[in-house]
Amino acid sequence: MTKALSRTVQPGARLIILAFASLSLGGCASFSFDGGFGSVDRTARERLGKEVKWARTDGERAILKARVEELLTKPLGVEDAVQIALFNNRGLQAAFFELGISEADLVQAGRLPNPHFSMLRASRSENGIREYKIEQALTFNIFALITMPLAVEVEKRNFEQTQRLAAMEAASLAMETRKVYFNAIAAEEAVRYMRKVKQAADAGAELARQMAIVGNVSKLRQVREQGFYADSILNLARAEQANIAARERLARLLGVATATAIQLPERLPDLPKSADELHAIEQTALDSRLDLQAIRLETEALAKNLGLTRTTRFINVLEVGPARVMEGQKGSGYKKGYEISFELPIFDWGGAKVAKAESIYMQAVERAAEAAVNARSEVREAYNFYRTTYDIARHYRDEIVPLNKRIADENLLRYNGMLIGVFELLADARAQIASVNNYIESLRDFWIAQSDLQMAFIGKPSLAVGARAAIAATGRPDH
Repeated sequence: MTKALSRTVQPGARLIILAFASLSLGGCASFSFDGGFGSVDRTARERLGKEVKWARTDGERAILKARVEELLTKPLGVEDAVQIALFNNRGLQAAFFELGISEADLVQAGRLPNPHFSMLRASRSENGIREYKIEQALTFNIFALITMPLAVEVEKRNFEQTQRLAAMEAASLAMETRKVYFNAIAAEEAVRYMRKVKQAADAGAELARQMAIVGNVSKLRQVREQGFYADSILNLARAEQANIAARERLARLLGVATATAIQLPERLPDLPKSADELHAIEQTALDSRLDLQAIRLETEALAKNLGLTRTTRFINVLEVGPARVMEGQKGSGYKKGYEISFELPIFDWGGAKVAKAESIYMQAVERAAEAAVNARSEVREAYNFYRTTYDIARHYRDEIVPLNKRIADENLLRYNGMLIGVFELLADARAQIASVNNYIESLRDFWIAQSDLQMAFIGKPSLAVGARAAIAATGRPDH
């Protein structure tokens, strides 16, 4: 790509034309006005329905900060939380700068290397006369010019791949924020219900202690109620720890300084009336997933690079330019000509370079095939998980929770009729609270599964459910 302009030598007409053509091509290589971010923004709007901003100046960062602070003034819905993460997560902003790095490589590939100037100067004095030998050459890399279109094409594909990977980063952050958001709300609800369980267990333990003093209950009953109370303290501590961890993780994703700045609603969204029926999910995933598109672009770029490697296997330096030589006394004049330099393929015929490029390309082909197989499996697994968690949550909502409530109501009537004791009534209250808490956790799992399913059509999902708060044996004892 390098060219030379000689002030002292008039090169051949073809050389001049080639030099000016190369300079024109080099002048076309420039940076885009948005750094390639427009593609990422469009993808985020289409796939996520959200804005994505790349803050490259202090003014842009100040605007985003103001918008984030405005959203934080009220209890966050899931969409608000996702929008804050897309605006305020510094890791995502760092990922966007990969666009700048990749575009710089693309621009560099389209620019000519600088010309090389070389000079040799030697002299000696003989019989009182000083003789000189002066050689000057100004060369430019013709070979770089020949291979520039291929190099630019490779970098274009790399840049497109970087754009898709940046969009993937945004999508992954959005889906991870959804999952952590639902987990944080469920964790707060779990704390509230564990406190109710502890209150019921505390009442039972205290009542058993008082009744044991006067001999109205057995020692076994007192110890059992004390055991329920001890378990409830442990479960509450675990729930509170899980709640803190969930809020802190959400704070990290949102990029806020403290978790206390986040206001969450009191309960999870209700379960939808029906689960989505999806068809041809495998083909849809293969057509739409950004990670597969990025892998395809990478493979195409490697194929182009393989062609470039084969082109350059014998000669990778070919420099041509005007030269002039003076020998003798000063003023004797210069001899004008040109200089050509290139590698001689005597020891290295480029076979190793080609073999390496071919292996890298075939490695990418196999990885692309693996990614396609994995994508089909991941979307099937995500859809099955989504349907299963929906059925489980609906079963809790429509069967288990109402049944526990009816049992508690019936036992309350039996207690009023003096057919059962107060401890059985307290056990029913604990069981009812535990069933509601299990429903909350199953509802959380459903919303997390829905987020994973959405991600499976965009990129690789994590397919992980938040850890459940452990529930000890606070259920109904045998009567």
